[in-house]
Amino acid sequence: MTILDDRSFADTTARRPDLRERTAELARLRGQVHEGPSAKATEAQRSKGKLTARERIDLLFDEGTFTEVEPLRRHRASGFGLEDRRPHTDGVVTGWGLVHGRTVFVYAHDFRIFGGALGEAHAQKIHKVMDLAESAGAPIVGLCDGAGARIQEGVTALAGYGGIFTRNVRNSGVLPQISVIMGPCAGGAAYSPALTDFVFMVRDTSQMFITGPDVVQAVTGEVISHDGLGGADVHATVSGVAGFAYDDEESCLQDVRYLLSLLPANNRELPPHVPSTDPADRRGDALLDLVPADPSRAYDVRAVIAEVVDDGEFFEVHENWATNVVCALSRLDGHVVGIVANQPATMAGVLDIASSEKAARFVTTCDAFNIPLVSLVDVPGFLPGVDQEHGGIIRHGAKLLYAYCNATVPRIQVIMRKAYGGAYIVMDSRSIGTDLSLAWPVNEIAVMGAEGAANVVFRREIEASDDPARTRRARVEEYRDELMHPYYAAERGLVDDVIDPAETRPRLIAALAMLRAKHVPQPVRKHGNQPQ
Repeated sequence: MTILDDRSFADTTARRPDLRERTAELARLRGQVHEGPSAKATEAQRSKGKLTARERIDLLFDEGTFTEVEPLRRHRASGFGLEDRRPHTDGVVTGWGLVHGRTVFVYAHDFRIFGGALGEAHAQKIHKVMDLAESAGAPIVGLCDGAGARIQEGVTALAGYGGIFTRNVRNSGVLPQISVIMGPCAGGAAYSPALTDFVFMVRDTSQMFITGPDVVQAVTGEVISHDGLGGADVHATVSGVAGFAYDDEESCLQDVRYLLSLLPANNRELPPHVPSTDPADRRGDALLDLVPADPSRAYDVRAVIAEVVDDGEFFEVHENWATNVVCALSRLDGHVVGIVANQPATMAGVLDIASSEKAARFVTTCDAFNIPLVSLVDVPGFLPGVDQEHGGIIRHGAKLLYAYCNATVPRIQVIMRKAYGGAYIVMDSRSIGTDLSLAWPVNEIAVMGAEGAANVVFRREIEASDDPARTRRARVEEYRDELMHPYYAAERGLVDDVIDPAETRPRLIAALAMLRAKHVPQPVRKHGNQPQ
């Protein structure tokens, strides 16, 4: 055997590029990947009022902190012309970066490549970044702008969605998961956002539906536009699928960043605390004028929330859906809290199917991520009616009851005015485990209002009276004085204290500080069977 020395080896082989040349080649390739498939495709994206995937990522993360995973990935499918089209990234940009200095993972569909449609390689990239998020214990954000499963790849693409759904469920209540719909999200693709904790949408450019307008028309004869079927306002006001709707992508992503600042990295951590310049002992004397003593008069409970929380700032979830209850994230003395408040300005603050479901989901989310709950109660009961009963108000109301009973975070109830019937119990009463129940000195806690109660209890006496109206008025006042005076519940230990409304903020802050180390052992079970 002949052994060649280094010189003879060099003489008998073609010259190979050195490391500098290979590095330059890599830089050119990366530049091409970052630019995307073509200027024409980029212009088409912008002509629809949409940013590119990388522009969205730049808005989401702190400047210069994004690290991409698998930018050079390409699909290996063949047939239907796919073997001739193998762009890098395969239509999805994945990686991690910092949001307010904290690690967050992301995947962003690139509509310029295969319309953002999901194929095998595309799905595997999402699986990988979701697995990394799970390993690192950090939130994951999906920037959705895709045409669904890649038809040319058949069942392989559908299996890719299955892997995403499995990871959504596995990380539910473990990592904050946020979906931002910035384009089409149709068919099976819509189920991943539905499994996440928060859904954001952009008006005019984003839609979500299981079957599109053409299929709907073919099957049912109904004619409807893409926006009319599954646009941002539809899901933010009618279906409740989306918690937030925005006019543009920039403001949408700004609020995604803000929401992330209120959430912990995972379920093993507390939400981030920030120093507050709003004094913890600040009185809220304005509350004495904001809330009328007359239980039948309306007011906007958001003004109450603004008066109590730090600097009047709160982030409302589902602001335009089921508006008879307000659910919001805010801070008290710099610590994040979740607020559930009946809204007397809408339907007198009554609980119905939609509001029960909205509040239940919010309570469960807060409990999963160690966010204490403050419930501001002013509720006349559950909404009566055939539609409500046939629509399942019993099981939907039970969802809220289940969520509160199941919650182990610090819980404080503040009864501002009225709290009647089963709705009083459901709104985190002492009997279902709230840690502290406080009440204002105009509170009325009873099975029902005095007028209704008198009609039932004294019906025969009123009917037999020579002056039924006068007798009825007397009995209403008697019932109110005996069973609905502000100290009745406190005398029986069902309210811990009756407080000056102006002291609500300092009392809440002191109570939450006391409860910060709360720990509740849980029974051994696979999981509960939540009402559906």
